[in-house]
Amino acid sequence: MPVQPYAKRLDPGEHGETFARIARAYDDGASIRAIAVKTGRSYGFIHRLLAERPDVTFRGRGGANRRRTT
Repeated sequence: MPVQPYAKRLDPGEHGETFARIARAYDDGASIRAIAVKTGRSYGFIHRLLAERPDVTFRGRGGANRRRTT
């Protein structure tokens, strides 16, 4: 995944191409933060790009659940 200059606008051709790479990486298990670091974009940009598409389902945040021990 190529690093893009921060805050560079994407033209319509790049948008679809970039989305395909980002969606593929997310589907393969990469986190949004990892994709952001790898592409040089912000977390918000990656999240917004994925949220624009109805075919992307976000994974849960994970982590431990707080349960009362008996």
